[in-house]
Amino acid sequence: MKPRPSRTWVVTAALLFAHGAPLMAQSAPQWNGPRALRLVERARELRASQIVDSTFQSYQASGRGYVYFFFDRPTDGERALVKADQVALDIYWRAPNETRQEIVGQRDEKILPTDIRYHIDHLTVVQDDFGDFIRIGDGDEVEAVLHPVGPASEQAYDFWLADSLSISYAGGAEEVRVYEVRVRPKVFEAPGFVGTIYLDRATAAIVRMRFSFTPASYVDEFVDHIRISLDNSLWMGRYWLPYRQEVEIRREIPMFDFTLGSVIQGRFDVRGYDFNVELPDRLFAGSRVAAASLQQRSQFQFERGLFDDLEEQGIDTSPSLEAVELEVREVVEDRALSGMAPLRLYLPAISEVARYNRAEGLWLGGGLTFRPTADLTMRPSGGFAFGRKRASGSLVTSFGVGSLAPTLDFYWDRLGDIGGYPGAEPLVNTISAVSGEEDFTDPYFRRGGALTLRGREPGGVTLGVRWEEHVGALDVVSDDPADTGFRPVRTIDEGYLGAVALNVPVGLPGGGRLRTTAEAGRLDDGNFGALRGDARWILRDLASRWHGELSVGGGAVTNDAPVQSLYLLGGRWTLPGHDYRSFVGDRYWLARGELTIPVVPPYVGVRLLGAVGATYLDDRSLPVDWVRQDSDGLRGSVGAGLSIGWDSFRVDLAHGVRGGGWEALVSVSEQFRGWM
Repeated sequence: MKPRPSRTWVVTAALLFAHGAPLMAQSAPQWNGPRALRLVERARELRASQIVDSTFQSYQASGRGYVYFFFDRPTDGERALVKADQVALDIYWRAPNETRQEIVGQRDEKILPTDIRYHIDHLTVVQDDFGDFIRIGDGDEVEAVLHPVGPASEQAYDFWLADSLSISYAGGAEEVRVYEVRVRPKVFEAPGFVGTIYLDRATAAIVRMRFSFTPASYVDEFVDHIRISLDNSLWMGRYWLPYRQEVEIRREIPMFDFTLGSVIQGRFDVRGYDFNVELPDRLFAGSRVAAASLQQRSQFQFERGLFDDLEEQGIDTSPSLEAVELEVREVVEDRALSGMAPLRLYLPAISEVARYNRAEGLWLGGGLTFRPTADLTMRPSGGFAFGRKRASGSLVTSFGVGSLAPTLDFYWDRLGDIGGYPGAEPLVNTISAVSGEEDFTDPYFRRGGALTLRGREPGGVTLGVRWEEHVGALDVVSDDPADTGFRPVRTIDEGYLGAVALNVPVGLPGGGRLRTTAEAGRLDDGNFGALRGDARWILRDLASRWHGELSVGGGAVTNDAPVQSLYLLGGRWTLPGHDYRSFVGDRYWLARGELTIPVVPPYVGVRLLGAVGATYLDDRSLPVDWVRQDSDGLRGSVGAGLSIGWDSFRVDLAHGVRGGGWEALVSVSEQFRGWM
């Protein structure tokens, strides 16, 4: 998949350009102006007149679509594909208002185990712009929300004639002049439509709708939000009929904020219209949606592959649905439209509930999420380290300012880790440390605060400023630190540190992504600088299930940088087969690659892995309890292993090249590590 720039900036720029200077110059929206209300009335009259239009009696068409089911983490924008469906529809309509859809083709594939079953309207298209009342999920998700041009809609909604502009339709082949009308409910505490409708200037027909709903609209308490984008196309010179439709339904657990959600995303196109054809009465008897037999649906010859759309569009939210979010935000301002309660328990990862390591012993904790408005989220959390006999805590506040989403973070005794690369998943580290085998952290503690500036979409450019105290850690779980299976806790340079860091992602050829970080800071009386870059390529064929990864990283810190900013290589996730974190450097580089090939998909796959890298230390002074050793040239690793259960669990065996031995590695897939 080709890398794309941060869509927030692209979509924002496009909307500003389309709206033009007159809109930007308006000081405040003029709701319920006479022109806006008359335009809505014209749209309603047109919908009624089409029912009795003698020149338009019927049509049949074909629909093609994809439905995806993801897990996602909104904090970092990461998504994991769970299941993909491809659907083919035969679509019929007959005056005055009879509709029929038949699912004639369907195939699916599970990337991760799931028993999800879709509502029938998730697998079909909307033929009449939802009619007078909007239902989603057969009424289980949204039930009977009044359409903005439904009967007496002026009594339920406010309307603002925002602008007159040109938009493209039919895949960009045609343009039409439209009025942009923004819609909000008069009572936000009631079920209602929130968004924008685009009406043809000549006829007031609906050309496009981009919208969401008020929280009270959601029947299912698990629904976080629903976003919908409908595009129509002009036929016979006067009829706007379905062309492209997208929907996103996101769910979370109502009581807990795990920073984990599930997303159903559907994308459908409608083509091949044939008008005023004879349609038999039996076609409209019974249900409005029918399906061919399972055998017939599975034998349908699709024109495109099951994963073709995903390979082209990517796994991220489409520009159309991102535009829905932006336009809805402009309508509701700072109101929260999530179906989730404003106050929930905050449990971002298993290790934020319970963990064990040699610097804290057993640590137990938890937190709360408080979201009073759409642009303000506060997450206080804390815990107690029983081995250290000390409490720790933090308050993370995220808020929106225009196109920015700053984060203010205050923390006390937050656990830090030296080395530059994580040693193990926190849950795996806890299991290993409890058993007395290995603690994969090199811990110290941080006290202070940080401000991070970023765009609203995760994964873009960030600028961070931090001021914090660094405090060394001790082994609090070993009775005799000189006689323990744990590695000694490394001494750090303690003191007060101030730093500013710029993080910039860059797209690379071949679908790669480079993330560079430049930092300048001061610890007590010493100034320092650091520069690091990490490039990564993900190679995959979803259809045949093989996938691979290639990453290249490197960095350097100045001679006055604190020792906790040095790089450590060796062992798991860096150079497996060499002693864990045995190579120290103020400069380093590391290249890693892995390939997973299915053998009995999706249950078992074979893995191949390799790595090569080096650290450089020169004459830098280190604390006496550090082993002063760089890599003394190139070091490498080769290995193989098994991927088990949808590639969620991995067992590898690697050997260090040039001075190493054998090492067994147990890990989980990277897409699950953030929740551990």
